[in-house]
Amino acid sequence: MALLNFRKREKTSGAPVNGQVEAFLKDYSIEVMPRTAEKVEDFRDLLPAGTRVYIAHIEGTPITEMVATAKRVAAEGYPVMPHFPARIIKDRATLADWIARYQGEAGVEQALLLAGGVEKPHGDFHSSMQLLESGEFDKAGFKRLHVAGHPEGNKDIDPKGGMKNVEDALRWKHKFSETTDAEMALATQFAFDAKPIIKWADDLSAAGITLPIHIGIAGPAKLQTLIKFAIACGVGPSLKVLQKRAMDVTKLLLPYEPTEVLTQLAAHKVANPDFNITKVHFFPLGGIKTNATWAIENGGSSATPANQQG
Repeated sequence: MALLNFRKREKTSGAPVNGQVEAFLKDYSIEVMPRTAEKVEDFRDLLPAGTRVYIAHIEGTPITEMVATAKRVAAEGYPVMPHFPARIIKDRATLADWIARYQGEAGVEQALLLAGGVEKPHGDFHSSMQLLESGEFDKAGFKRLHVAGHPEGNKDIDPKGGMKNVEDALRWKHKFSETTDAEMALATQFAFDAKPIIKWADDLSAAGITLPIHIGIAGPAKLQTLIKFAIACGVGPSLKVLQKRAMDVTKLLLPYEPTEVLTQLAAHKVANPDFNITKVHFFPLGGIKTNATWAIENGGSSATPANQQG
């Protein structure tokens, strides 16, 4: 559990922290890659103690680099959740080897399982469901397993549009969650508009899919950077939020901040305590330090970096 410092923070602009957003950001997580983690001298200067750190596994990254990053982040006191992208894992023996390396060298006991953004599988696996069915994570005693969620759909899964295949997969994963000892949750792709996020989450709940949702949020970044990533990642309806902003010359050159979407989601959570979005997961597209600083200024985990906590 994070060592929390509950002092109220003032934003550098002088505006007070929004209490609803502060509560909504409690125990947020953040994503890094080996190459971006190398730019951080010490995560304890940026993140509250206990912050979950996902390590994204991009095609072509050697497993040795992934494990080394996990070991380094864990040594600085953070629970590590590496990605296991099914389509770049050759076979069950490779999967077992990766798990053993992560556990043996970095003490990893949680993972994000996803298909991975690779068109042609490298071997036997093509979906996170196959990774779950392998039984390797239960065999290794993993305590937490997250799977991907897509509030605006996923064209890799539903190439003709719509949500049918995505929703069928989520039903399967929800049923699987009832058979494993590991805690499970959905970690989603980022989106920029609260309304479709809320509708998607409510629709899942109505369909009996009750896995907790850790909502993906893009951290502060240049507008052009976000649009590029949004298009590459297939972000759908909420891309219009960025496009509308790009047409406003008064905002075009200003960095995007996720204040509006988080404010709306936090207010909805207060009005609907059973709302199934339980955590925020940051994609630091504008840089880890930039994202971490924004979180601190907005009260994330009543955020004081670990090196500054008493």
